[in-house]
Amino acid sequence: MNKLAPLVKGIITGILMAVTSFLAFYTKLPADSALHYSIYIVFAVGIIWTLISYSRSSSFTGAFAELFGQGFRCFIVATLIMVAFTAIFNIMHPEFAEEAAQYNREEFIKMGNKTPAEIDTLVAQSKKQYITLIISSTVFGYLILGSVVTAAGSAVLMRRK
Repeated sequence: MNKLAPLVKGIITGILMAVTSFLAFYTKLPADSALHYSIYIVFAVGIIWTLISYSRSSSFTGAFAELFGQGFRCFIVATLIMVAFTAIFNIMHPEFAEEAAQYNREEFIKMGNKTPAEIDTLVAQSKKQYITLIISSTVFGYLILGSVVTAAGSAVLMRRK
């Protein structure tokens, strides 16, 4: 029997991902640490949990689209939670935009093909668009990863049946 709906599993997965991300930041995990991938592992495990539990339920008829739909519902909710978390977290930390703008300035200076006025304009634009860029990359990244994990997980479970 399927006790938890994909929506609930997506909420649980999204919250665990946000907590994992929050902990990674506040424990000052080094940027090059492989533990940053634990957020994606939590995401994949949540999707796989949804797929396996649905494939074992009596309501599963054996259709790939049906199984994929359950995983889709889970990863969409988890993605929405992570987008909200990412937006709020980055808004609360404007120093991230400042650091990114400073990095961009250094890169433009290294390239050497821009005037100081052009560099200032480009840096100001990058700082202004920082939140939008982060949110859009979060959306597309999790949607692509969620689709791949759901399709692969569904295909594997279909072959096992």
